[in-house]
Amino acid sequence: MKAAGRRRLAAGFLAAVLMLTVPAIGANATSDTREKLEKAKQEKQATENQKNAAETNIDNMEEVQTGLKGELNNLTAQLTEVSNNLETIENNIMAKNDEIAATQEELEKAKESEAWQYTCMKKRIQFMYEQSSQMYLEALFTSSSFAEFLNKSEYFEQIAAYDQKMLAKYKETRKQIEEKEAELESEKAELDEMKASAEAEHEKFSGLINRTQGNISAYSSQIASAEAEVEALEAQIEEQNKNISALQKQLAEEIAKSRLAANSSWRDISEVSFTEDDRYLLANLIYCEAGGEPYDGQVAVGAVVINRVLSSVYPSTLSGVIYQNRQFEPVSTGRLALALAENRATASCYRAADEAMSGVTNVGNCVYFRTPIPGLEGINIGGHVFY
Repeated sequence: MKAAGRRRLAAGFLAAVLMLTVPAIGANATSDTREKLEKAKQEKQATENQKNAAETNIDNMEEVQTGLKGELNNLTAQLTEVSNNLETIENNIMAKNDEIAATQEELEKAKESEAWQYTCMKKRIQFMYEQSSQMYLEALFTSSSFAEFLNKSEYFEQIAAYDQKMLAKYKETRKQIEEKEAELESEKAELDEMKASAEAEHEKFSGLINRTQGNISAYSSQIASAEAEVEALEAQIEEQNKNISALQKQLAEEIAKSRLAANSSWRDISEVSFTEDDRYLLANLIYCEAGGEPYDGQVAVGAVVINRVLSSVYPSTLSGVIYQNRQFEPVSTGRLALALAENRATASCYRAADEAMSGVTNVGNCVYFRTPIPGLEGINIGGHVFY
């Protein structure tokens, strides 16, 4: 088997073994932490904005609900007034019905009296008409004088006049009672109209009260839901604060480590020897991290790895640096293992690895790199910032 083939197999085997022993990690150390921290802060800000919007919504709903409660009180007062008015009208109608009944009874009696008087008068007139000759003869013969005769004759006339007077009186009484009945009926009709109007008002206010109560209840439900949402958002913000604190602590530790690396003792490149397997491993890492970057970017990635090898803060071997826990994303995702198995590194990646292992660096003593983010200062090459 050729030496190159044996190296690829050995490198692939080494990568597989290290993949089993190294826990899964995220992005590149400090750069990954900064990105996570910025994202966590943005998510917290979004949650706070959502919470503020929910609280504003609650305030608005409570304001509307307060207005509805005031409206409900006014409607209830108006309904009470309408109910009292309706009760008064109903009592007046009952009294008017009683009055009408009494008037009708009085009218019936008046009609009976009129009919009785008319009957009596008619009989007396009939009697006098039929018996008038005999009555006058009796009055003439039985009268002791002409004066007595005239008196009796006047008496008959007075009886007839009395009958006419009483009949007229009864008719007038009946007329007055009928007019009174008509007036009472008219007043009752007005009361009936007032009752119908009051009942319509009562129904109207009852409907308004029911709708207002329904709206108040609906707002109560919405407010309760919004308050529950705010409570959940507050819990979410609390968790986000914990996460931010943890990320800030981790970032501070990583920055301290970066500064420590910068101020630590550094070996000279001449003190380190690299194997062909190291070259194979570094070239494929460069391919995974910067295969699409310009050549200067590929050299810069290789330089970061070699800077760590030279620093006393990091492992002293190239494989130890690359497979250090939570440092290079291609290790955790398995991309590096695939690249090693298939030797995906390009010629430029091998050339960049050779330059880096020879001590060439275009990023000074930088030991981290990532995609640029606001607030992160460093050396920008291609799509990465080195720091």
